[in-house]
Amino acid sequence: MTSPAPCSRSWSISDDSLKRYVQFASESCIQELLSASDSNSDTRVGTGNNANDGWKVLTLDNGVEISKRRSGKTASFHTFRSRWLLTSVSPQQFITVANAIDAAKQWDPDLVEARYIKDLEDNLSIIRLKFGDNAKPLFRNREFIVYERRETMEDGTLVVAVASLPKEIAAGLQPKQNNAIRGLLLQSGWVVEKLEGDSCMVTYVVQLDPAGWMPRCFVNRLNNRLVMIIENLKKLAQACPIDGDGGVT
Repeated sequence: MTSPAPCSRSWSISDDSLKRYVQFASESCIQELLSASDSNSDTRVGTGNNANDGWKVLTLDNGVEISKRRSGKTASFHTFRSRWLLTSVSPQQFITVANAIDAAKQWDPDLVEARYIKDLEDNLSIIRLKFGDNAKPLFRNREFIVYERRETMEDGTLVVAVASLPKEIAAGLQPKQNNAIRGLLLQSGWVVEKLEGDSCMVTYVVQLDPAGWMPRCFVNRLNNRLVMIIENLKKLAQACPIDGDGGVT
């Protein structure tokens, strides 16, 4: 009697289904980002912390504020926020480098592959990130499929929402079963507000491991490090030349 051949499960997800999920998830993410960056409260860098909004300031120094607040149904995890006053960096300069691929390089220089899989809309993209043998333990030999959505508000504020897709949806974008895919790694994004003199205020919010598959102490420690990626993105932005019309070349 011959044993049955092993079942090789492989499936695909339609663009319509993917688009519906990402539009719903990214809209929620954008609203959370805007709420966290609300400049109408007294939470701007250098003006203290609003005791009613749940954010606890950890660091406030040289135009940089790092805060955290409890999040999730059980409030056992933390969302981290950093605010940076970037002088002589325009919103257009910063947003040019503030994308999922550049940010991933700041998380881990051992990113071995990063490519756009597809554009669902002009401002909505799906991106594949692949890390190699020398990457940090969290990323080592893992792949993450993330969406990136960009919106410009009526007042000119720029919002970039980035989050990893659930494993089931991410696997549906790959032609074959891929056990290296890890789902729901992070939810994060930038809010970039224009200030006077070609400067901007950047608020970065990140929640690592929203699915809760890593040790809590490790997550919070790494979250605290992730909010510092703005420092490296600032350097990339400063290296971006601007043409005479105020656009990035």
